[in-house]
Amino acid sequence: MRIVFAATPGFSVPCLQALLEHPDMDVVGVVSQPDRKSGRGMKLTPSPVKKAALDAGIDVITPESLRNNDDALAWLNEKKADFLVVVAFGMILPKQWLDAVSIAPINVHASLLPRWRGAAPIERSLLAGDEQTGVCIMHMEEGLDTGGIYACQTLAITNTTTGSELWFALAPMGAKLLLETLPNIFNGLACVPQDEQGMTYAKKLHNDERVIDWRMDASAIDRVVRCFSPKPGARTLADGKWLKVIAGEVLSHHMGRVVNKAEGEILSMKEGLDVVCGGGGVYRITEIQPEGKKAMQAVDYLRGAKLSIGIILG
Repeated sequence: MRIVFAATPGFSVPCLQALLEHPDMDVVGVVSQPDRKSGRGMKLTPSPVKKAALDAGIDVITPESLRNNDDALAWLNEKKADFLVVVAFGMILPKQWLDAVSIAPINVHASLLPRWRGAAPIERSLLAGDEQTGVCIMHMEEGLDTGGIYACQTLAITNTTTGSELWFALAPMGAKLLLETLPNIFNGLACVPQDEQGMTYAKKLHNDERVIDWRMDASAIDRVVRCFSPKPGARTLADGKWLKVIAGEVLSHHMGRVVNKAEGEILSMKEGLDVVCGGGGVYRITEIQPEGKKAMQAVDYLRGAKLSIGIILG
């Protein structure tokens, strides 16, 4: 099976490595997004997928756009690929690209479609309080994640699951499911159309979603913290400075201590940073990262912090 692989972030690397290691699959080319500035020195850095492909000696292109790009399309046609496998590529694929392969354009998508079509399915499933997510192998078409499904696998989301944990679980799950499914598609497996009922859209994340709104109930705040943990981290203002909240827990028994307390008010500093939330709940911050410092346990931070009971966060 001749495969062109289109992907960009580290999430996609396990799929590429799995294809490279399979004796019946030949990755004949990789397309990834252009090098971007990153790090303290803001140096141009290749995407994780580009780096992995170059290390493996695979031909790589990094066009700024695929639309109306005759050179990129000619490159794809020269590869005479059976499959175009896309995993978090981050660009819209024109119809000419979808039609250029002999068997099928395939997408590895990190949700249980049709729920969470779009750019940020992992994070949206956590923020929404879903009890499960998973990976789907789907047929690509011009619509956004609207194509038929070849295979799916589910993964439970618990009340302690973090975004990082989902990322590290779903990436190898997608690679394994891809290897199992491609030979079946090669041998004629048909996709099943998606049921439009239950469709949701996973819009792109924005930085302001990391800022904790203490008017939300404690469970919703906990989901925000877990979604962005450990990086880039949820955050809140305390005495004019940003605090990155790495971990915490919902306190289910606050014994009426929040009567006449404001949302965001520090209630206690004994076992962590206990903060009043919307609906009369309390959220305990247990791990924190002050500006310019390393992450630490909240109890250690509080020993030297200029905070006191009654201060309002946010």
